[in-house]
Amino acid sequence: MPLHHAPKAKVQMLIRRPVSQVFEAFVDPAITCRFWFTRSSGPLEAGAELVWEWEMYGASAPVRVFALEPDQRILIEWGDPPCPVEWTFSAQSEQTTLVTITAWGFVGDDDQTVAQAIDAMGGFSFVLAGLKAYLEHGISLNLVADHVPAAQ
Repeated sequence: MPLHHAPKAKVQMLIRRPVSQVFEAFVDPAITCRFWFTRSSGPLEAGAELVWEWEMYGASAPVRVFALEPDQRILIEWGDPPCPVEWTFSAQSEQTTLVTITAWGFVGDDDQTVAQAIDAMGGFSFVLAGLKAYLEHGISLNLVADHVPAAQ
């Protein structure tokens, strides 16, 4: 039986830091490299076209930035074929931020799109856990690098 709605991947995490600090962690690649990718061709800016790299895997992804609303929202398209990803940042207090990441636009038959959505949920869960550890405790957990050690 075919799916009635295209699958979306959605994850969220409370980060015990001010919204401006959490937002900056995704915009500034010097910070993002501590918990996600290993290199970026530049910072996130509205209209930018970048490349993110995971050097340990010999992998990279093209990134197009469609929206950057300071301390509120980031909308990009990444990968090949391109997949939209949206981050929203919601201050829960002066010192806490709820980050929600949603990805959609997966390509293929029902089994393929569901598998891609599940994979995206897992990957973005690692990203948010790594972000939390880094911003709250100053620890780089290497979650993305250690997820598939045989591929390194």
